[in-house]
This record gives sequence, structure tokens and C-alpha cells, in this order.
Amino acid sequence: MSLYLALKALHIVGATVLLGTGAGIAFFMLMAHRTADARLIAHTAGAVVVADALFTATAVVLQPMSGAALAAMAGYPLLHGWVALSLALYVLVGVFWLPVVWMQLRMRDLARAAAAQSAALPAAYHRLWRLWFACGIPAFTGVLAIIWLMTAKPSL
Repeated sequence: MSLYLALKALHIVGATVLLGTGAGIAFFMLMAHRTADARLIAHTAGAVVVADALFTATAVVLQPMSGAALAAMAGYPLLHGWVALSLALYVLVGVFWLPVVWMQLRMRDLARAAAAQSAALPAAYHRLWRLWFACGIPAFTGVLAIIWLMTAKPSL
């Protein structure tokens, strides 16, 4: 297998991990949140934090490296056309994703504290949940747009 095809396969797997982990995390957090059970939310948020650290963060680091190598090998300039737009969207997704990671940690801790006291989830948890959800929409939409740009390679 050529280096280009190996990098392309790695890049596709990375994009799949970003999309799949993002969708899975959103689904499981939503399902846990809907129960209003602090113990379940704490457990789910704990697993989500681990998944983000293992899978999402790894893909976040590898994607631009494999993408830059692929663009160079294929002769696509990084600061032009669909590649530049993909990179700009990638940065925008990161601007939304980084605070989400902190929010997940904080929601986990708030849910753990509520569960330990057999108390209802505090208002701070609910504020973070709404913000977490609001940040997830542009981040997830941005990942979808990047995948479309990589697939369609429109002339811009």
C-alpha cells in the first residue's frame, strides 16, 4: 500500500472517530440527562470524559497532521479553496469543543456531588447542560461540513 493510501485511510478513520464519538457522546449524555438521575448522569459523564480523552483528543491531534500530509502529496495548497475552508471550520469546531470538555468535567463533578448527597442536580448543572448542548450543535455541524468538503472537494 502506498503512503498516500495509508494516510488517506488514517484520515478517514480519524474523521469517522470524530463524527462517531461526537454523536455517541451527545446521545449518551442526552439519554442520561433525560433521567434527571444524578448517579446515572455522573457515571455517564465520567465515561464521556474518558472517551473524549482517548478517542476524540487523539483524532483531533492526528487529523490536521494526516490532512496536511495528504494535501501536500495531492498538490492542494493549505490556504486555498476547500482545504482552507476545512481548516477554518476545524478551528471553529475546536473553539466550541474545548469548552465542552471542561463543561463535561464540571457536569460530572456536580452530578457526583448531588448523587453523594442524594440531592437534586443543582442549577449550575442545568446551566452547563444548556450551554453544552448549544456548543455541541455548531461543533457537530462543523464536523459534518468538513467531511462534506473533504468528500466533494468543491472549487471555491
